[in-house]
Parts: sequence; C-alpha cells; structure tokens
Amino acid sequence: MNGCEADHKAPLGTVETRTLSTVSSPAAATERLITAVSDLKSQPPPISSGIVRLQVPIEQQIGAIDWLHAQNEVLPRSFFSRRSDTVRPDLLQDFSNDNGSSDRNPVSVAGIGSAVFFRDLDPFSHDDLRSIRRFLSSKSPLIRAYGGLRFDPNGKIAVEWEHFGSFYFTVPQVEFDEFEGSSMQAVTVAWDNELSWTLENAIEALQETMLQVSSVIMRLRRESLGVSILSKNHVPSEGAYYPAVNSALEIIKDKKSPLSKVVLARSSRIITDTDIDPIAWLARLQCEGQDAYQFCLQPPSAPAFIGNTPERLFHRKHLGVCSEALAATRPRGDSRVRELEIERDLLTSPKDDLEFSIVRENIREKLKTICDRVVVEPQKSVRKLARVQHLYSQLAGQLRREDDEFDILTALHPTPAVCGCPVEEARLLIKQIESFDRGMYAGPIGFFGGGESEFSVGIRSALVEKGLGALIYAGTGIVSGSNPSSEWNELELKISQFTKSLEHESALQPIN
Repeated sequence: MNGCEADHKAPLGTVETRTLSTVSSPAAATERLITAVSDLKSQPPPISSGIVRLQVPIEQQIGAIDWLHAQNEVLPRSFFSRRSDTVRPDLLQDFSNDNGSSDRNPVSVAGIGSAVFFRDLDPFSHDDLRSIRRFLSSKSPLIRAYGGLRFDPNGKIAVEWEHFGSFYFTVPQVEFDEFEGSSMQAVTVAWDNELSWTLENAIEALQETMLQVSSVIMRLRRESLGVSILSKNHVPSEGAYYPAVNSALEIIKDKKSPLSKVVLARSSRIITDTDIDPIAWLARLQCEGQDAYQFCLQPPSAPAFIGNTPERLFHRKHLGVCSEALAATRPRGDSRVRELEIERDLLTSPKDDLEFSIVRENIREKLKTICDRVVVEPQKSVRKLARVQHLYSQLAGQLRREDDEFDILTALHPTPAVCGCPVEEARLLIKQIESFDRGMYAGPIGFFGGGESEFSVGIRSALVEKGLGALIYAGTGIVSGSNPSSEWNELELKISQFTKSLEHESALQPIN
C-alpha cells in the first residue's frame, strides 16, 4: 500500500500499539505474535483505516543487524542504527521540553516487508509528509517510517536508483528493535479501504511474511568479508577530476561569483569475485562505526543502499532540534605523537578553517529561520573516527512549532558539507560537472516518528547490486586553497573504509 495515494487530510481510524507480555527468545516472540495476529483477524476493529503495532519485549539483547541477516533476502529490508553520542554533550536536552519522558529509544532497528510505504517520482512535498504523518502518533512512538530522499530531487533518476523514486519510506511489517540490555520483536498492519487495501488484505500479507521469519539468529562475524576486488572504475577518473576541481576553483576565485565552496563527488564501481552480502558488509563497517549511523534501505527488487555515516542532518524531539557542522578531513595518526601533529595541523589550517566555517555559519543561519534561538557548542573541535578525523561543531535550537519537519528538511538539506555555498549556485555547478546520479548519496536518511524524528546525511555509503558489485560514493569540499591532488587522495581515504573491510584487513582500533 502506497500511503502517498491516500487523502492526507483524512485521519486514520486508529493509530495504536499493543504490548504483549515479555518472553525469553525471538522464537517465543514470533509464536506470540502469530497468535496475536490471528486474534486480530478474528476480532477486527470496525473501522475503515488504521495502523496497529503488536510488540513483544524480549529479555535478552540481540543485535538487530544479526536478526536481519538471518531473514529472507528477497523481502524488502530496512535498518537504522543510531549514533553513540556519549562522548559529546547533548544540547538537545536543553530544548526538547520532554518533561523527563522515559520513552526508551532503540539502539538499532531492523525491518522486513512493508506494512505501508511512501514513494513517488516527484520531489518530496509537504503533502507527502502529511501522508506519512497520518500513520504516526506520539502515543505510538515506535511506529516509524524509515527511509530517505534523493540528494537532488529534480535530477534525472539513473537506472540503478529507479526503485527508490525521488523518496522512499517504509513502516516495516516485521521489525526487530535492539535496546540496551533487551530487545523487542513487533509486527505492524496498516490498511485503508479507500486505497482498496482492507484489514483482511493487510493481515494476509503480514501472515505470509511471518511464515518466512527466521528465529535462528547467529551473531555475524565482524571480520573482513574475504571478498576480492577484481576491478575498480571511478567516475570521474583521476584524469577528469583534476580539471573539474580547477574549473571549480576558477569560479570560486572569480569576484563576480558568489560561490565560496562546492562539493565534488565521485562514484567508484567495484567488481568482486563473489556477490557482496550488504548486511554482512554493514556489520563489518559497524565495527569501526560506533560513533556513526549505520543504515540499509532496500525497496522491493532493488539494490541495497548501505552507509556508515558520521554526520547528523537533524534530530528533532518535541520542540528541540539539533544539527551539526562536520567538514575538513585528515587521516588518523599511527602513534600518539603523530596523532597530535595531525590534529594540530587540522585545527590551524586556514583552508580547513574556511571550509568548516562556511558549513557551520550556513547551518546556524538556516536554523535561525525556524528556531527562536540557536546555540553553537563548541565553536570548533576535532571529531575522531576510526580512519579519519574532521572539524566539528554542534548546533541546537528551539523550534517555533513541532508538528512539521518539512521546514527543517528544506532549511537544512543540502548542507554546505555535501553541496556547497551558496546552495543553489553549488547545486547548479554540481549538475554541470558531475556525470553520474548521486541518488540518495548525501541525501537525508533516517526516520519520521510521532514524538521525534532523526536524519543522518547519507555519505560514506554504497549501493550494492546483486551480480554487479557495488557503487561506492565519496565527495570533497572545494574551497579557495584546495589542491586537486590532495582532494583526490581524500576521496581515496574516504572509500578505504569500504574497500578494506571487504578484503582481508582487521577492523581498526581507534587511538585513545
């Protein structure tokens, strides 16, 4: 059922969550849910539209990505793992006004099937968001629509991205939520008679999916996949990339041009000796991504779009919203002394300070258009990841209204970190220079929920196609002072996390 085809002005008859008693294992949870779905079928609510989530808490913590790997790969799949922010102050707490709400947030969520999905070839609109919000409620905070939007909604969609449309969101039929210390398995049915999709249709479709659910879950080995890369083809090639950077620099230096930064990306097609398992690859990336979001989006019959992105676009909770500036890149050091030298160079580099300041100030100004007040903390620091480090700052504010994320999305996407500044001039230049479709690379990837919504920026990502290897995406910010050779090396550094995790290399352990 495509929820975009419904009348977004007509409220659903019910949006509800029913929690069943706690069990000890996924197998017991599946049995309990099968019974609960049968009961719902025999005693259906007398309403023409609605969404009902049935959930069973599980005593033990089981990895959502391990559960997903055990499921039938033919079914549509989704996965979203939140970033660990324990090392940074949570500015959102000061603005969210949640009055001490104790709602537990999953660490990771995996889903198969689709109770309701939202997809269109036209750009994501206010009405599309209203269509999604019909199925959400603050009283059912774990009913969420997971998905993403294209980087450029007006660009021509390439064949590899066709199944994703201009945007794609899904509320999974069967979901596995991983919490700290426990887990939860859930099923969701959604129906709307106006769309000729009745509750009976929805339950029958769910029961068919549930027959394919596996409760035999093995912990994935977080080692390299042992896949050999047979060939690697970059678009643009190194020979074409250097002139593109120089052309951008000429425009930036032109006093008549308002352009101060543009992000030029690269698509790298890798062909491997065997098919890549996207979920196993994502689990391997997760070893180095404790301080990053992990995601997987795979619509029906589509490639899998996976990512291990350090960058948050926004997190909204009630009236609070936070975003961040992340720009400039250096490798990690191989010793404490070298690490400090690289960090000092990053903090004192005029070129990197310019690139970072453009991003931070642009996000600050955009937040001011939708917030009563905005705070920035810290003004500039270094964010360390497993293989790279960046300049970083967190921004937060209090929204004037909380019922609509469309304003947040349109204000913040695309950020100068993935597009440039001013945005429209940068986007136009990207369209002129880049010869491939970014698709959802550098687009918003996350979820809409009743009480909160959270989106990452879909960088450090790859599109995994069965029988065709994968497309790995990366980009670099071009500002005055950029050097084509250095920018190319930065692209190589950014995709190394993906290529090295495929082949025989151990996960990097960060230097403390």
